[in-house]
Amino acid sequence: MSPLRWDVLLVAFVLALPVLALGLRGDLSSEEVTLRLPWCLLAGWGVVALLRAAGTPRTTNGPAAKKHQRPAELADTPAPDSDRSPTA
Repeated sequence: MSPLRWDVLLVAFVLALPVLALGLRGDLSSEEVTLRLPWCLLAGWGVVALLRAAGTPRTTNGPAAKKHQRPAELADTPAPDSDRSPTA
């Protein structure tokens, strides 16, 4: 994921607002502000990556799903019903 995506830049800008405000107030020097802005970009990238990973639905291609799949040679035949018991 690129760190220059629009969602990453938007979150980084929101996270940089307090740093910019402290710089405008004079509590931080311009050097301190410029040193902290890349950390805001990194934090924005981390937040977006975490939210995208949490919001992505799980796929059925994982190893647990493969354990429950029927073999390819049995894919043509219908699955036996487990509800039916053999009649004598």
